[in-house]
Amino acid sequence: MSETAFDLIVIGGGPGGYVAAIRAAQLGLSVACVEKRASLGGTCLNVGCIPSKALLQSSHHYAMAAEGLAVHGVNAGKVSLDLAVLMKRKDAVVAENVKGVDFLFKKNKITRVVGAASLKDSSTVVVDPGKGGKKQTLTAENILIATGSESAPLPGIEIDEKRIVTSTGALALDRVPKSLIVIGAGIIGLELGSVWRRLGAQVTVVEFLDRILPGLDGEVAAQTARILKRQGLDIRLSMKVTGAKSSAKGVTLTAEPVAGGGAETLNADVVLVAVGRRPYTEGLGLEKLGVTTDKRGFVTVDGDFQTSVPGIFAIGDVIGGLMLAHKAEDEGVAVAEILAGQKGHVNYAAIPGVVYTWPEVAGVGRTEEVLKEEGIAYKVGKFPFAANSRARCNAETEGFVKVLADAKTDAILGVHIVGPEAGDLIQEAVIAMEFGGSAEDLARSAHGHPGLAEALKEAALAVAGRAIHI
Repeated sequence: MSETAFDLIVIGGGPGGYVAAIRAAQLGLSVACVEKRASLGGTCLNVGCIPSKALLQSSHHYAMAAEGLAVHGVNAGKVSLDLAVLMKRKDAVVAENVKGVDFLFKKNKITRVVGAASLKDSSTVVVDPGKGGKKQTLTAENILIATGSESAPLPGIEIDEKRIVTSTGALALDRVPKSLIVIGAGIIGLELGSVWRRLGAQVTVVEFLDRILPGLDGEVAAQTARILKRQGLDIRLSMKVTGAKSSAKGVTLTAEPVAGGGAETLNADVVLVAVGRRPYTEGLGLEKLGVTTDKRGFVTVDGDFQTSVPGIFAIGDVIGGLMLAHKAEDEGVAVAEILAGQKGHVNYAAIPGVVYTWPEVAGVGRTEEVLKEEGIAYKVGKFPFAANSRARCNAETEGFVKVLADAKTDAILGVHIVGPEAGDLIQEAVIAMEFGGSAEDLARSAHGHPGLAEALKEAALAVAGRAIHI
């Protein structure tokens, strides 16, 4: 191959794109990755998953030092916050991860091209570096679109990333706002709302639906809402935001009940718009090539991730489904293996979702709501962390584990957790489901004592009505 001709061109250097590029290179394909950001990693690494988790961790330590250590006999005294140091650490974490991806590209001999990509035809990509730079033309037997997503706008709300911000702006505030309004009670809104609440802001969450965390198990979401309210988040459900005006003093927000009623005026220093994300395909030229998208703009693909145009593939947020970095990564691996002649596969029934509030929330598989809708007979086993010895030792007893199993076969249909380290505990359930495990399999597996994972074992035992410690 020449310097401009490849087996595969990946458009987008986020989790899906860079993982696909690395796996394809491992399999012997010559690969180029086009990314318009100066740094690799996409939204997740630069302005999403990684910086938000760094802030969640730092803010959790601050909150523990300020309020949570006394129960352990640790008297920290008056605790002060150095936001500049906290933000500097967040930036350093991002930089370290970016360097890691750069290293992996060099290790796997992947050609990195900086600029905005557009498709000339099914085998040609034109890259515009911007700022008067010379455009570059690349060719490949196959092209993979992995351009991800962007924050969805809200009619009547103008984003300035200073007073009215998306998640990007909320990750880079230079001071703790006295008051913050979060529009949207999904994962992003609750995580970032938790960060700034811990650091001292008064946080109000306004949600259009009648519950938080849509898509997660309803009972888990309801318990999470109660916990977050106790932590100080003011959560207002079934409210429709109708407008926002920004000034030097702050933001005035107007909202009204979804069911009808009088409008309400809310004031805050900062407003975070977190109403979801939409596919990012700007400038690619998909319509000109005949690449089919659905009514919401998501690229449609077949079982091999190929679009309506042969030779053009797509993965990740841009094709919809679970808009999660690890889902995009699995799809990236699968499409690389398919292009190399192997049998790539993604088991969408065993992809976990995690909310990194505290306590954490995690789930995999079907929820009770979905099982009822599908008419599937199931059994439920639940176990509270309040009855788990390790949770008691840690003074972190809020929440529970729920295991859903098929009423006839005992196959695990779903596992849902709100509680300490839920994001790690859910992986045991993921593995069990990946290998077709049953609730009995979990129940009869020895778990180290004392351990938080014993709560999962007990919930599995409870499916058959034989939990030991409750």
